[in-house]
Amino acid sequence: MGFGDLELLTLQQYWWFIVSLLGGLFVFIMFVQGGQTLIDTLSENETEKTMLINSIGRKWELGFTTLVLFGGALFAAFPLFYSTSFGGAYWVWLAILFCFIIQAVSYEYRTKPNNFLGQKIYESFLKINGSLGVFLLGVAISTFFSGAEFHLNDNNFVLWDNSLRGLEALANPYNYLLGFALVFLTKISGALYFLNNIDYQPIRERAVSSIKFNMPIFLIFFVGFTAWLLLKDGYAVDSNSVVVLEHHKYLNNFLEMPVVLGMFIVGVAMVVIAVFVAVVYGFTCCIRTAGVGTVVTVTAILLNVGYNNTAYYPSLTDLQSSLTIMNSSGSHYTLMAMSYASLMVPFVLAYIAYAWYSMDRVKITKEEIEAPDAHNY
Repeated sequence: MGFGDLELLTLQQYWWFIVSLLGGLFVFIMFVQGGQTLIDTLSENETEKTMLINSIGRKWELGFTTLVLFGGALFAAFPLFYSTSFGGAYWVWLAILFCFIIQAVSYEYRTKPNNFLGQKIYESFLKINGSLGVFLLGVAISTFFSGAEFHLNDNNFVLWDNSLRGLEALANPYNYLLGFALVFLTKISGALYFLNNIDYQPIRERAVSSIKFNMPIFLIFFVGFTAWLLLKDGYAVDSNSVVVLEHHKYLNNFLEMPVVLGMFIVGVAMVVIAVFVAVVYGFTCCIRTAGVGTVVTVTAILLNVGYNNTAYYPSLTDLQSSLTIMNSSGSHYTLMAMSYASLMVPFVLAYIAYAWYSMDRVKITKEEIEAPDAHNY
């Protein structure tokens, strides 16, 4: 039995799971963005700042690669979402893209001799990427639950119903909950990564202090987002493929999919336990537990909004234009062919894990940064 024997709905669910998993991996790897916002907080001189930037500078390309994988999987498996969101809400996506472009430029040119912008400007770019970029990404993802202003014509061409082209999501205060939750989660992840990757006690002590400061703020926004999600009405698809409002839809989804609910609870618990152990007992390896917890939690949230006859990209101006995994996917042949290609994913992940292990096997030290032949970002 191969992928060609599977029903279209099964293939659609398989690909939504892959997209959700890639989304979870991307949120975890955004510890790079969180770390960028801490370079001034955790350093007292240029050498310490360079230690921090070198630590995350070796990983930023993995974040870019995961973002491309996430977007590419959405484009190939659910092209109608890609054309609707990226083609309609282009101002918010262009703003996010700009935030990621300046990150790449900064790592390349920050310490280049005679760069005309200067080192401080590039460090400001890193902070913009780590704060504004992550916040806008959280706001954009939050529209999966709050909805967007668009409708589709008879040819499935998207017509955006707001001249702000996606930036109108900033007018909904509930979207801020996920945006700020992501910002502070990545700060915590970044500090946990520094604890594990840098062998220098003053930076480790400041990293623990930053976790103590950021964790309560993260919990306020995350609990607020979770409460909003579980109490709000959601967008369901009935047996006639008609999109209707359902009271407590996302809470019902968790209750009707106990495995997804279990993933969500276990994932959140892993993040909280990892932070507790790092702060109270001084363990330096907690980024692994927190990372797995982050991936599992985000995957569960995205499965909640995509599975169980749910419209994952609801339209606020024309309810029947809302997107589901059933009406926005590629054809059976496309999903089948891509599914065979997806069998290579475990090998790619194994290669990334090995490369990661090799890079982190030797911790960053002050002596390495000050060496005459050191490669500094």
